[in-house]
Amino acid sequence: MQKNQVAAGCDYVNFRIVVLMKPTPDPDKVRFDAEKGTIIREGVELIINPYDLPAIELAVQVKEKLGGEVIVISMAPPQGEEALRDAIARGADRAILLTDRRFAGADTLATSYALASAIRKLGNVNLVIGGEKSIDGDTAQVPGEVAEMLGLPHVSYVSRLIDIDYSRAIVESDLESEVVTYEAPLPCVLQVTLNVAKPRIPTIKGKLQARKAIVEKWSADALADIADINRFGIKGSPTMVYRVVIPKEKERKRIILDTEQGVKAVVDLLMKEGLL
Repeated sequence: MQKNQVAAGCDYVNFRIVVLMKPTPDPDKVRFDAEKGTIIREGVELIINPYDLPAIELAVQVKEKLGGEVIVISMAPPQGEEALRDAIARGADRAILLTDRRFAGADTLATSYALASAIRKLGNVNLVIGGEKSIDGDTAQVPGEVAEMLGLPHVSYVSRLIDIDYSRAIVESDLESEVVTYEAPLPCVLQVTLNVAKPRIPTIKGKLQARKAIVEKWSADALADIADINRFGIKGSPTMVYRVVIPKEKERKRIILDTEQGVKAVVDLLMKEGLL
């Protein structure tokens, strides 16, 4: 897809900002299925991924400057709705939850395909913002993959928005070894760090609005007119988690200072776990 297909026909009175937000399990309550290599999400409270909170805040700040609306899109089980309501309480105007068993088991590629399909269905999108990574997957792959699928410019590790108007965004990207300034034409995808904006605390008014708001729920069929549903979920995922190993403190007994002994110990451990 070419970038002008995403924002074709925009009149800028309706400047559209999409935030890619992932509802994640509360870190204090998370559980793993070690056999399947997945996080157990059923019955677990889902919160806004902490790395996505600055993305939501930045989107609201851009809306306050340029006008338009902020649309948060998530792919999650039905209980992810509460995290989307939290996003509305923080200033988002609209929330869309992609929820369907056919989305389940998705790796980053299938997840990105579903999110990109939802953006295509929306149309007239001027800016897409995503967090640096998620606390459960920690891959940092989805915003870049979404950008590639939409044919949009992508800037990662955005730590500061210097300026933005209806045609371009000027940002700083913190690459650890150096800070680089980029100018990206709109529409584009910005993948932001925790430092890009300080999330605001929801007001009582915002919470009341969020409680009354309608969270739109889109199934796989809702995207079938513009997407191949066989690319959703586990069917569309070329990768899978082979095993989840939860380290136990009692197993961390050996301290090895010699390099040769250390390498041998690591190889022996990997062989013991069947990973070599």
